[in-house]
Amino acid sequence: MTNDVLVKILASSQYDLNIFNDSEIKSFLKRIVLKDKKYYIPCVIREKDFALKPEEIVRQLYLQRLISEYQYPKNQIKLEYPVYFGRQIKRADIVVFQKNSDDPYIIVEVKKPKMQDGKEQLKSYTNATGAPIAVWTNGRQISRYNRKDPNYFEEISEIPNANQKLSEILKERFTWKNLVIKDKIPNEGKTLKDLIKDMENEVLANAGVDVFEEVFKLVFTKLYDEYLSRVDKTKFDGKIEDLDLDEDIRNDHAKFKDAISDIKDNKFRNLEFRNKGDTDRELKEKIQNLFERAQEHWKGVFKENDVIQLSPSHLAVCVSSLQDIKLFNSNLQIIDEAFEYLINKSSKGEKGQFFTPRHAIDMCVKMLNPKAGEYMIDTAAGSCGFPVHNIFYFTGKLFSNKDIDDSEKENVLKVFAIDFDEKAVRVARTLNLIAGDGNTNVLHLNTLDYTKWTDKIEQPEWRKVYGDGWDRFRKLQKNKDDFKEYNFNILMANPPFAGDIKEGQIINRYELGIDSKHKAKSKVGRDILFIERNLDFVKAGGRLAIVLPQGRFNNSSDKQIREYIASKARILAVVSLDGNTFKPHTGTKTSVLFLQKWDDKLCPKKEDYPIFFAVSEKSGKDNSGEYVFVKNKDGTKKIDKFGHHIVDHDLHNANENLPDGIAEAFIKFAKKEKFSFWK
Repeated sequence: MTNDVLVKILASSQYDLNIFNDSEIKSFLKRIVLKDKKYYIPCVIREKDFALKPEEIVRQLYLQRLISEYQYPKNQIKLEYPVYFGRQIKRADIVVFQKNSDDPYIIVEVKKPKMQDGKEQLKSYTNATGAPIAVWTNGRQISRYNRKDPNYFEEISEIPNANQKLSEILKERFTWKNLVIKDKIPNEGKTLKDLIKDMENEVLANAGVDVFEEVFKLVFTKLYDEYLSRVDKTKFDGKIEDLDLDEDIRNDHAKFKDAISDIKDNKFRNLEFRNKGDTDRELKEKIQNLFERAQEHWKGVFKENDVIQLSPSHLAVCVSSLQDIKLFNSNLQIIDEAFEYLINKSSKGEKGQFFTPRHAIDMCVKMLNPKAGEYMIDTAAGSCGFPVHNIFYFTGKLFSNKDIDDSEKENVLKVFAIDFDEKAVRVARTLNLIAGDGNTNVLHLNTLDYTKWTDKIEQPEWRKVYGDGWDRFRKLQKNKDDFKEYNFNILMANPPFAGDIKEGQIINRYELGIDSKHKAKSKVGRDILFIERNLDFVKAGGRLAIVLPQGRFNNSSDKQIREYIASKARILAVVSLDGNTFKPHTGTKTSVLFLQKWDDKLCPKKEDYPIFFAVSEKSGKDNSGEYVFVKNKDGTKKIDKFGHHIVDHDLHNANENLPDGIAEAFIKFAKKEKFSFWK
């Protein structure tokens, strides 16, 4: 039997088999029988053939794993086991019993593709039977829990096999290698956002704390724990290179895990951000200590003497949920997605500012080709995607848990960011601190209202956090007496484009705020003022990439804006983004405008010149705003060499994991036109 049978049966069900490896699938396929033109699977427990339906496929595959991998005897397993709730009887999909006992040990529920379906039901079964272990899976994702008491279920990395105790699993060594192998993102298709939603449902909603602050503390702490293992990661990466794995193995996570499982890590550091069977109070003391060390290393993100507010029992659940996600990865999509979800909607959404998808950021970076030593800024930084990916680009180092070389630090400190939202700034500073190796130029300021910056920078608390970055920033002022113009080489930004500016004292400062009768307008679109402000940040010959609503390019009423832009800069390119790009937050149609300011040497002024136009037809997201990933022939998600799913888009070739896209086409155009930054 071939994979086609499973693909056909699962096709319209949204089920996936990501958690099962090739050998498990092959063994399963050998068991399938065809009777009367219908497919059946012989059940090894009930000794009867069952129709091959999506949920039964997942159940039989996991049952096969319990017997073959975990070595539980068939006589310790029952299916459709009755669970009593007073007079009502419900049935658990799979129950594994304790050895030589009638006491349930592991309850397994196989559920529909939607993540939350069945988890509360599973927990009720576990409480009713007293089983200490619970497993939920839909074939694409899997969650394993240790039931501590009726109110608290802690997620665990693995369940014990037939010859192990649960305590042995909880106390096993866990190093960087184990994190790579256990990482829930490639293994189960989970995201940090999914896990945070789970934590909200299970503990955070009733914990009486600021969810953003407490999750941020935990992510910050876990990043630091992974950072402390950077030497081990370097050794581990070196050993992988020595294995000389071919592309087929690197792109198949199951094969990749098998290939690296024998790498010796006995001298590697044990990761600390783990629940290893400590009491709740012991665990909180350990995590708080780790958080304090992280604060000392990466200063200026949290207030001095800040502490984790979660109760010991709530913290234990959250640590167990997060411990098997690897946060240092090939891009920052998983962290972005989580914090975009967490950051207060009123501070982001109402102003029309949403984090830019990382593949769209990479398109802009590739097209503008930043060089080491150039000064770069993002004036509406959000989570700092543009600055961090500029650092990746010119250092050649991804967000990879490696120190920046001393020779590169000077160039990293030429990258700047500004945002008006304090929560976004703290996320941005965290990511920028790590990517830039301990220093950051992310500033908490209102880009448009620059005449009030003095009020902010004179505050002692502000200076304490942002002073070093501000001192570096001031050196780029064109006129030392005001904060209007600067000498940056590159600007990339996705400014907020919802809502109008109505404050006269702001509007009066901008040419685009004045009408044809030389009077200040009563209101101006926020994005319009950002166009002018962004051009003021860049020196002659400098280049810009700005995300704008599509209407600015089409509306007859916006002719003045287009003429203003053309008078200040050469229009290099306009890339129309698909309407799904910024979903689920907004379906507003947007385009990216690429400019180079006129300069006698780098960009001599012309009246007539060619412009690169492109339309993206593949955004990397579906209509609901969920990411769309490249799939292998068997329907599983394709994985890149970093162990992460590849977003399916047409903006660039994603390090040759995709066909050449818009960025590559622009580069050919830029070289033909002999643009100064592509000569």
